Amino acid sequence: MEKTCFLEGENIYLREVRLSDVNESYYAWINDPSVNQYLETRFFPRSLQNIEQHVQHMDGNADEIFFAICVKAGDQHIGNIKIGPINWVHRFADISLLIGDKNYWGKGMATEAIQLITDFGFRQLNLHKLKAGCYAKNEGSKKAFLKAGYAIEGTLRQHFFSNGTYQDAYQLGILKDEFQES
Repeated sequence: MEKTCFLEGENIYLREVRLSDVNESYYAWINDPSVNQYLETRFFPRSLQNIEQHVQHMDGNADEIFFAICVKAGDQHIGNIKIGPINWVHRFADISLLIGDKNYWGKGMATEAIQLITDFGFRQLNLHKLKAGCYAKNEGSKKAFLKAGYAIEGTLRQHFFSNGTYQDAYQLGILKDEFQES
């Protein structure tokens, strides 16, 4: 399929998630405990059919915009990022992402994807605030959001139950004015 960039960065581009993306690699990411350890989807195994249904459900959804993260070199789909649900009245949205291909962990791809979608949220969607949450133990996610200009706005104490214990969560956020200044 022809390369189509919706948002383009230095090393990656974001485009719509396609049914053709739902393959054995995607299936492996979603069901790999080391990849999904901080995702709420980890509690239920996902089939290829279930993943396809999710991708179809997200297609064209104006309140939750779902992107594939692709590496420019080789046009490889390595993960996904979503902005939404979007609150159009108060003009804020959540950001969530997954770098499924472990070969790209720690290489700045998450930070670049966050920066691209943050710019899109503020410039194209005219949002006022973007926010994200992460497990306190998820150092990779926390680091990526902080590098992209987000700030920790609070700690939700013992918010998630994982591996037999309660774990804290961080709430991170960035305002449009803060992003424009950076």
